Parts: sequence; C-alpha cells; structure tokens
Amino acid sequence: MSGKQQRVGMLVVLAMALASCGTTPSPSPSAVRPSSPAVIAIVEPAAGQTVSGTVHVVLSLTGAKIVSQTSTSIRPDEGHVHLFVDNVLKSMNYGLEQDLELPPGTYVLSAEFVAADHAPFNPRVVSAQTIFSVQ
Repeated sequence: MSGKQQRVGMLVVLAMALASCGTTPSPSPSAVRPSSPAVIAIVEPAAGQTVSGTVHVVLSLTGAKIVSQTSTSIRPDEGHVHLFVDNVLKSMNYGLEQDLELPPGTYVLSAEFVAADHAPFNPRVVSAQTIFSVQ
C-alpha cells in the first residue's frame, strides 16, 4: 500500500472515530441519501485485456467532480472514488487514475463514485464491471 493510500485510510478511520464520539451526528439508518447526476466508467484496463505487471486504471467521470476533503456536508455533484477488485474494496481515491499491483490471475474491476462522506449515493453510482487478466 502506498503512503498516499495509507494516509487516506488513516483519514477515513479518524473521521469515523470522530463521528462515533458524538462530535458529528451520523446519519440514521432511515436517513435518505441524495441521488447524484454522476456517471462513472472504467476506461482502462479494457474488458478482456491482459496486462503485464502493474495495472494502470483510468476512469471517466461526468456530471460531478472529485473532491479531496472528507466531509459530512455532502453535495450530489461532489465525492470520491472507491475501486473494487473482485467485489472487495481495494482503494479510496481522489483521482481518476491509479496503479494497482496484483498477482497473476483474472479479476473483476468496478468503481463507485461516493459522496464526500464516503457513503454511497441513492441510487449507487457504480461503473459496469470490467474483467481483465494479469500475467
């Protein structure tokens, strides 16, 4: 895990800890999440592509922008990107490009645009899944 990814993870843990201390009210399970006009798609790797070495992920995002600050003051057109490999959260990112180190094998990649509080919009803004291989 890169230093940047570790810092992002630490910030998320800190935000969650602060929220649990009562300094920030957490949404109730029945709270309505906003919808978003965003559309996210995977540009690279292409479906069926075989990659040698590092997997360079490129996404496209329309209808919204990525913000680097985590916040409970959410807007439908601002948020972060979560990358999933085989339906497991691999990273929380503040950009549309990222390199992944994966061992040889076949993988399913998907991306989700989430609100600035890292929770999903309703409905969720998820890319189509892309299946690719690493040799």
